[in-house]
Amino acid sequence: MADIAKIIGKRIKIYRNKAGYSQEELAEKAGLHNTYIGQLERGEKNATLESIEKISRALEVPLEILTEKIVLVDVCDKLPAKFYDLVNPLKKSEQKFLYNLLEQVIKYKKL
Repeated sequence: MADIAKIIGKRIKIYRNKAGYSQEELAEKAGLHNTYIGQLERGEKNATLESIEKISRALEVPLEILTEKIVLVDVCDKLPAKFYDLVNPLKKSEQKFLYNLLEQVIKYKKL
């Protein structure tokens, strides 16, 4: 399966967990089958745009958040995308903390 399916699936799982929903609860809220939600989260199925839109509404997460800055391996280095995916679901205060920490590490390394 393409990397894009895995990336979208991972983001769905992150935001589902953040919302405190089980796969069954998300499926019910989105009007989809819970088996399908699991397959999407594992990157086993390619979601339709309609399904992604239903999931984003159920999670109360803008569609743009689930799809933003998807970087495929063959397009560029995968590491920045991993950083983005790791930090994106965090609260803004946590993102700022990590940014400042990383900035200090980089400054220290330059000394």
